[in-house]
Amino acid sequence: MTKSIADIKNSKIIAVIGQGKGCPEDIALLAEEVGFEIAKHGGILLCGGLDGVMNASCKGAKRAGGMTIGILPGEHKSESNPFVDIPIVTGMSVARNVIIARTADAIIAVGGKFGTLSEIAYGLSFGKAIVGLKTWELEAGIISAASPVEAVRSAFSMMQ
Repeated sequence: MTKSIADIKNSKIIAVIGQGKGCPEDIALLAEEVGFEIAKHGGILLCGGLDGVMNASCKGAKRAGGMTIGILPGEHKSESNPFVDIPIVTGMSVARNVIIARTADAIIAVGGKFGTLSEIAYGLSFGKAIVGLKTWELEAGIISAASPVEAVRSAFSMMQ
């Protein structure tokens, strides 16, 4: 199903963040289910557009017929994973994390390392809803989820 421009403008954009290269298989499977749930609920998936959690979550979203946007760190559209519908080339390396955090209506962190932590920090500083699934535990700001379904449900409910 194709969305109109008005539908896209009114859709919730949920960023899925997490480890790229070397992502453990169990984390990738969780990310794929998160992407599926986002699309199933009518959300648009936003990510860094590369491998690992980004690839898996986009794959899940596409499996549910959803739309995906990748904010790429490099200088070429071809760097995006095959499940990205709209590749946005920044040439900004990790500085693109600010764009991801600023653009998202909510953020779901699945696993992750220091890049993920930076996106969480930007999201918190911008007042974004942050849901975590097997990710960093901070004293304040991240709502922990036990499953992909719970993570997506929490993200959507926090945006209303």
